Amino acid sequence: MGPTRRILLALVAGAAAGLLLAWFDPALADDVADLVQPVGQLWLNALQMTVVPLVLALVVVGVNTASDAAASGRIARRAILVFLAILSGGALYTILAAPALLSLVEPAPELTAALGELSTTATPAAPTGWAQQLVSIIPSNAIGAAATSAMLPLVVFALFLGFALTRIAEDRRALVLGFFQAIADAMIVVVHWVLWAAPVGVFALILAVCARAGLSVLSALGIYILLLCVLYIVATLAMLPVARLFAGEPMRRFQAAIVPAQVVAGSTQSSLGTLPAMLEVADTRLGYPRRVTALVLPMAATLMRVTSPIQYLAVAAFLAWVYGIDPTPAQWLGGAALAVVVSLGSVGLPGQVSFMATNLPVAQAMGLPVAPLGLLLAVDTIPDVFATVGNVTADLTATGVVARRTREDPRPGSCENGRSAP
Repeated sequence: MGPTRRILLALVAGAAAGLLLAWFDPALADDVADLVQPVGQLWLNALQMTVVPLVLALVVVGVNTASDAAASGRIARRAILVFLAILSGGALYTILAAPALLSLVEPAPELTAALGELSTTATPAAPTGWAQQLVSIIPSNAIGAAATSAMLPLVVFALFLGFALTRIAEDRRALVLGFFQAIADAMIVVVHWVLWAAPVGVFALILAVCARAGLSVLSALGIYILLLCVLYIVATLAMLPVARLFAGEPMRRFQAAIVPAQVVAGSTQSSLGTLPAMLEVADTRLGYPRRVTALVLPMAATLMRVTSPIQYLAVAAFLAWVYGIDPTPAQWLGGAALAVVVSLGSVGLPGQVSFMATNLPVAQAMGLPVAPLGLLLAVDTIPDVFATVGNVTADLTATGVVARRTREDPRPGSCENGRSAP
């Protein structure tokens, strides 16, 4: 049995046990919830302990990976700018759409109370006031930022460090990058160990919450799944007018051409696994230059997932909705910027590892409780089909934009390997 199925079964079993206890004897349900809650909290704490070193290492390595890609030629630099624009657009779209959609439904008070009891660990408080928020972006003490899980200042430090490494001697740069890559690899191993115990942690978390809040928990999870699916579908459809405006592709022709790649994406749920189909579509059905598709599509599959910042900010919006928190515009913008940066460094991570390693820092940076993330992890596989289709659609859209700009560029230097002419 695969890990995803084990986690889903644990979610169902824990929810059923909690609901039965609440129906049979509410007092006993509270006692059982108090008994199992520390087990779920221990599991969540074990996941949280890997986030700071993992995010720091991923950002440092990711900056250098993107820098190396950009150094390979004008086409690659243009592609990275297009990736950043699409990712930023997805983030801004989510901070507008997700809270608006959630405002249509009121969270159950008993759910908020139950999750409040589940959040026994302190959440780092986000700065209040625009001046304090602006000053806090750059940490006066990077180690202190890491110690307090101040994720946005920590990521800013990691960006400075990553870009600084591109300016030092290659042999020394390779040593430092090897160190950070080893840190990231080791943290991923630890996360895999912790995720092996995910069925136990998820069972304990959902049992405790359902025993106290009843069916409102399942209703909230359903709202979360529906929210993600709607956001992913709209983002996928939004790529069609983007392709029309910036790639010059008629929307009907573009959609008809990319259907084979979308079908493969939905069946494999892997952008990298869909890469051969994307190359075939771009070369034969869309007619993009081979020198563009051979460079941009592999870059897109390894550096850009348009639905990643959408997911991170949708999760933050859901947490804010559940707990009745109203983040400030500055917190939303800081979370959006962090979501874009983290998404660039986390594309190669396995799904469940990526979920915790990327959603935790964004939620913490916005001062939101993270206890429900263990439950959201259990149901994340359901909207993942729509996410992969959206990512593949965005990859092909970005390739179309770069292809059009490359055709219009009269300057020499876009040779077959993507390197600029001397």
